[in-house]
Amino acid sequence: MKYSNQLRLLVAVDCIIFGFDGEQYKLLLIQRGFAPEKEKWSLMGGFVRAEETLDMAAERVLNQLTGLKDVYLEQLQAFSEPDRDPIERVIAVAYVALIDIKKYQQQIDDSFHAQWFTMNELPQLIFDHREMVTTALNNLRYKAALHPILFELLPEKFTLPQLQTLYEGLYDIKMDKRNFTRKLLSTNLLKKEKEKDKSSSKKGAFYYSLDETVYKNNFENFLNFVSKNDLNVLNE
Repeated sequence: MKYSNQLRLLVAVDCIIFGFDGEQYKLLLIQRGFAPEKEKWSLMGGFVRAEETLDMAAERVLNQLTGLKDVYLEQLQAFSEPDRDPIERVIAVAYVALIDIKKYQQQIDDSFHAQWFTMNELPQLIFDHREMVTTALNNLRYKAALHPILFELLPEKFTLPQLQTLYEGLYDIKMDKRNFTRKLLSTNLLKKEKEKDKSSSKKGAFYYSLDETVYKNNFENFLNFVSKNDLNVLNE
């Protein structure tokens, strides 16, 4: 039995994959392998299969490209302009993934001709994919001010200067080092390691790691790293 006189639609998922290389935010793109817009730069996506939920489809698409499982992956929103795809009526549901570039660089499937691009040097993207990326970036800025999701972009051990660079890069602002460090350590999210990173100075900076238990249990009660004044600057 089917509903009568109703249009059949295709549903796709597109993965917006953000990474951080220690200095800059990057976006993972592929070259589309079929018409229309063949060989043009695109987000990694695919159609939802009959037996899949949206989440299952997004996890499959992400795994096909990166070989990754159990990474931060969150549904963003649906994009449904009637003419967004020139072939058929396709509703796309975008997902945001956050991964550590250095850890997973070697796992990316070369068959998709995937490449990392810095956020200020993105190529022209197909369809409405640029709109998806802009929406995802704005949403990431909002969520990162409230919850510690940016830790998903870091390696297991990192320094406080690296973490500050991570936040400053997302918001394109400069933060006071003392205030940032004080807020950060007051969360009890971090465990201080014995080793130091001496790549940028002789004195070096201690490595820290994330206390996974505190992270999971206090995710919704996270003390803001970014002040209201900083967010107001972004909205001006």
